[in-house]
Amino acid sequence: MKNILLAITGASPQVVTETLYALHTEGKTFPDEMFVITTTSTKAMLMEGLFENGHLAALQKEHGLPDFKFDESHIWLIEDEDGNAINDAKTIDDQTYMADFITRKVFELTDQKDVAIHASIAGGRKTMAFYLGYAMSLLGRPQDTLSHVFVNDEFEFVKDFYYPTKTTHWITGKFGKGELDTSQAQITLAEIPFVRMRNSVDEVLIRSMATASFSQTVATLNASHSETTSLALYIKSRTLTISGVDIKLTAKEFAFYLWLLNLTQSNQSGLLIDRHFEENVSNAIDFLNCYQQCGSDIRIYQTFKIDPEDFRDKEFNGLKAMERTFVQQNRSSINKKINKALPNELAEKIKIGSQTQGNNQNYFLAAVLSKIEITIT
Repeated sequence: MKNILLAITGASPQVVTETLYALHTEGKTFPDEMFVITTTSTKAMLMEGLFENGHLAALQKEHGLPDFKFDESHIWLIEDEDGNAINDAKTIDDQTYMADFITRKVFELTDQKDVAIHASIAGGRKTMAFYLGYAMSLLGRPQDTLSHVFVNDEFEFVKDFYYPTKTTHWITGKFGKGELDTSQAQITLAEIPFVRMRNSVDEVLIRSMATASFSQTVATLNASHSETTSLALYIKSRTLTISGVDIKLTAKEFAFYLWLLNLTQSNQSGLLIDRHFEENVSNAIDFLNCYQQCGSDIRIYQTFKIDPEDFRDKEFNGLKAMERTFVQQNRSSINKKINKALPNELAEKIKIGSQTQGNNQNYFLAAVLSKIEITIT
C-alpha cells in the first residue's frame, strides 16, 4: 500500500517539516509521497523555506528520514472554476473555490484503493482545516488518518524554526525577541479520531463528488436526511438559504427574486410577458419597491429613468417600463448561482421557471408551485 501525506499550508510552511519530523520520530507510518495544498500567495514561502533555504533537505539529513517523493509538482494551488490559481482565500468566492478544490483532491486520492492517506490539518486558514477534515470524514476509509501537529509555545510562529535539531542551534525568538535553542523544541503529533461516513453515503453521491461542488454535496446530504424542504430569504444579507446552503445574490437579483416570489404567490402564474408588457410601468414600480428593501444603487433606479428621491416620493412621471431583457438577464444570473450551489433536483425546486403560451411567456418562482415552506426575514 502506498502512503501519502496530504498537507495544507498558509503563511507557516514549517508545519510540513514539523509533521514529517513527528511522523518519523514517533514511529508513525512515513509517507512514500507528499502533496501540499496552498495558494499562490503562500507558495513562495513554502518554496523558500523548504527548498531555497534547504530546511527540508537538512531535516532529512540530520534525522535520517526515509526518501519520499516531493517536489514543486506536488504543490497543488487552489483553483477557481476556470482553472486559474487563486492568490489568497479571503473572499467568499475564494472560500467556495477552496472547499471545492480540497474536497475534489481528497476524492481523487481516496478513490485509489491501494493508497492510504494521512491528512494533516495543521497549516493554512481555519477554513482550510475544516474543509480538509470534512472531506476526510465524508470520504475517508479505514486506512486513512487525520492529524494535527503541535510545538511548544515559545517556538510557535517563529519564522526560522522548522524542526528540533539534534545539537544546539540558536535562532531569533518570537516577534524578533530573544534567542531560542532549536534542540529544546518539542513536537507532538496528535491523531484526530473522525467519523468515517463513506460507507453510510450513497455511492452515487460519492461518485458525483468528482464534479459536484462542496455546497452541492452538503445540500444533497442535508436534503436526504430531511423530510421537509424550506427556503429562507434574508433581506439584509441578500441571501437564499436552503438545506444548509447559503446562496448570495446581488441586491438587484435578490429584489427580483423577492418580487417574482410575491407575484407568483398572488396569482400562481407569476409574471406574464405579452405584447403589452413594455407599456406597463406597474412591474417597474413593484420591483423597485422590493429593491428599496435591500439596495440603494442609483444605477438600478436609472435603469427605469427615475431618481431614488422621486421614486420615494411617488413621482413617477417619466418612469420607464421594465424591459424583457431585464427579466431574462436577471433570471439567467440567479438560476446560474442556484445551479452552482445546489444539486439539480433541489435547484429545480427554487429556480425561476418559465412557460411559453403562444406568443406569451410566463416567469414564475418554482418554490411557490413546489409548495416549499418559504420564510422572509
